[in-house]
Amino acid sequence: MIGTMQQSPTNLIDILHHAARWHGEQEVVTYSVEGDIRRSNYSKLHERTAQLAHALTDVGLKAGECLGTLAWNTDRHVETWYATAGLGVICHTINPRLPDAQLVFIINDAADKILFVDLSFVDIVERILPKLKTVEQVVVMTDNRHMAGLNSDWICYEDFLDEQSNQYEWVSVDIHTPSSICYTSGTTGDPKGVVYSHYSNLIHTFMSVQKDAFNLGSRDNVLMIVPMFHANSWGLAYALPMVGAKMVLPGPHLGGADVCKLIQDEAVNTSAAVPTVWTMLLNHLLETRKTIPTMKDVIVGGSAVPKSMIETFKSKYDVNIIQAWGMTEMSPLGTLSRGRAIDGEETITDKCRQGRVFFGVDMKIVNDTGDELERDGKVFGRLMVKGPVVVDRYHNNDSSALEDGWFDTGDIATINAKGSMGITDRSKDVIKSGGEWISSVDMENAAISHPSVNLAACIGIYHPKWEERPLLVVMLHPENELDKPAILDVIANDFARWQLPNDIVVIENMPLTGTGKLDKKVLRARFEDHYTRT
Repeated sequence: MIGTMQQSPTNLIDILHHAARWHGEQEVVTYSVEGDIRRSNYSKLHERTAQLAHALTDVGLKAGECLGTLAWNTDRHVETWYATAGLGVICHTINPRLPDAQLVFIINDAADKILFVDLSFVDIVERILPKLKTVEQVVVMTDNRHMAGLNSDWICYEDFLDEQSNQYEWVSVDIHTPSSICYTSGTTGDPKGVVYSHYSNLIHTFMSVQKDAFNLGSRDNVLMIVPMFHANSWGLAYALPMVGAKMVLPGPHLGGADVCKLIQDEAVNTSAAVPTVWTMLLNHLLETRKTIPTMKDVIVGGSAVPKSMIETFKSKYDVNIIQAWGMTEMSPLGTLSRGRAIDGEETITDKCRQGRVFFGVDMKIVNDTGDELERDGKVFGRLMVKGPVVVDRYHNNDSSALEDGWFDTGDIATINAKGSMGITDRSKDVIKSGGEWISSVDMENAAISHPSVNLAACIGIYHPKWEERPLLVVMLHPENELDKPAILDVIANDFARWQLPNDIVVIENMPLTGTGKLDKKVLRARFEDHYTRT
C-alpha cells in the first residue's frame, strides 16, 4: 500500500516555474561584470532560461553530460543553473581561484563538454584550453559589444540565446538525477567532486529557508555574495526564487564601497558571505560614516567569526550576525548560530559558536575509537555528520566516503547541552583564508623542495583583512641564509598567487611532538600576533 497523494515529479526547474508563476514580477538585480546594473525579474529569468535550454539542445548537449561555468554571481549564471537542471544536464561550477593544474584536473575529471565563462576569466580559459580533453565549445557570458578581441570560435552568450523561443517543453527529470557538481579545494591531493542530486538540493533548499536557518520569505531583499562557484552558493540560488525573495547579484563587485551601495540602493535586509567581505564593508562604513539601515541579518561562513565583528555590527548598525558552518560535502549547510533569544554576553558567546543543526542533518562527536562523546560543551572529538544532503561517495570513486554511515568532516568540535556545536580545531591543519582552503601539508612539501630548507611548517595566523593567512616557518640547513623570493618562487609552481604565505620566518629548532611530528600548536602560540604587529 502507498499513500493516496499525488505523485507528480518534482525537480529543481520546478522552483523557477513556481517563481515565474507566483512572484514573476519580483526583481532580480545584477551588478554586471561589464559594470552596468541589469534589472530583470523571475518571469523574464524563466523565459531566458527556456531560450538557453533551446540553445543547449541545438548544440547537442545531452542529459547526464556536464556543462562547466567559470562565472560570478549574475543573472546569466542563474539562468545557466536552471537551464541545465531542466535538461538533466549536470552543471559544474568551477572555482577560478584554483591553480591552473587543479582547474585542468577538475574540468577533465568532470568531462565538461562546454564551458560558460565570464569576461573576468577569459584569460584562464585561454591558458588551459589546450589541456582540456573534453571541452568542445566555449560560451562567453556577455553581449556582442564585449566580444572584440576574443577567440572567434567562441560563442557570445546573448547571440546564443537570440531568436530562440522563450517557451520550452521541459522534460521530467527523476529526482535522484545528478543536478550539479562542485569540487573541494584539494587540500590533500587532487580535488574531489561532490555530485548533488535534484533531491539533495531540494531537501537542502527546504532546510535553508527554515526560521532557525536563513529565515527567508517574499518580503526579503537578499544580496547573494557567496560565490555560485563556492560550495553550491550555500543553496541561495534555489532558496530565493522558491520563496520569492528579491535576488541581488553583485557580480565581481565585492569591495566595501560596492557592497554598501548595493545594500543602500536595493534596500537589502539579508546577505551572506565570508568574513573577509564583511571586514571590508565594516571598514568602509567606519571610514565614511555611512549606514545600512535596511540590513537586519548578515550570514557569515567560510571561517570563524571574530567576536569583535559580531559586537560592532550589532552595536553600531543593529545588524544581527548569523554564523553558518558546513562544507562542500554537505550541500553545504550544517549548522547556523542565531544565539539565544535574550540580550547580553551569553548571546555573543553563543553566536561565536557554529550553532545548531536543523532538520536534514544529524551530527555527533566521537573519540578515536568511534565512541560517541557527551554533549557537555567541554569534551571534544571528531565531528561526524549524516543525512540526505551529505555526500556518500566522491565523483569517479566507487568507494564510500562514510564510516558506518557517517561522514568525517575533518573538524574537531564540541557540542553543548543546548545542541550548539563549536569547532575547536582542524584535524588536518588546513588553513582557511577569505573562505578558501589552503593546504598546509602541500605547502610544506613544496617549501622543502628548496635546497636551503631543512624543515617547514605552514600555519594559519590571524589576519585583520583575510581572517587567516598562511605563515611559513622554516628551519634551514646549516650555513644557509633565508632567501624569501627564491622559496616563494618554488612554492608558486604548485600554488595560486593568493595562496602563497604572506611571510616566511626562520627558527633554529622546530618544535616536535612526542611522536616526532611538527608541533604546530607551539608555533601558532608563538606567532599568533605576527600579522598584527608586522
